[in-house]
Amino acid sequence: MAKAYYSTVFEQPAPAVWKIVRDFNNYPVWVGGAGESEIEDGKSGDTVGAIRNVLYQQRRIRQRLLAQSDVERSQTYEFAGAPTLPVTYYRATLRITPVVDGDRAFAKWWATFDCDAGQRDQLTGTLAASFEKWLESLRDTLAA
Repeated sequence: MAKAYYSTVFEQPAPAVWKIVRDFNNYPVWVGGAGESEIEDGKSGDTVGAIRNVLYQQRRIRQRLLAQSDVERSQTYEFAGAPTLPVTYYRATLRITPVVDGDRAFAKWWATFDCDAGQRDQLTGTLAASFEKWLESLRDTLAA
């Protein structure tokens, strides 16, 4: 299994950061390049099993929420249907934890997946760079 990982610190407290990312359907609010998003089958954005159908940079992406914890401030998801990357067994988790010093938040986002061995480094780098870009977009949203 390959693993892509990125982390950063936000100046805002963990509850404020989690408030924005908690709703699985809030992607367009804080991810630059994300367009319309809907949760299929009338489920709410915090229901385990909910499928997010989002338009991201002119591509339709479907992702299923596998786990959500308000205690750990984390959510785990997978692709629903065909993945938009050449991967299998993809699982990603975004977790927001408090940094006591300064009442800030530590965000870490990682994904594990299988892929062709020749593409492992490229896909790991691509995903880590995407996590970085999306967390920077979250930083911009929080600053606004």
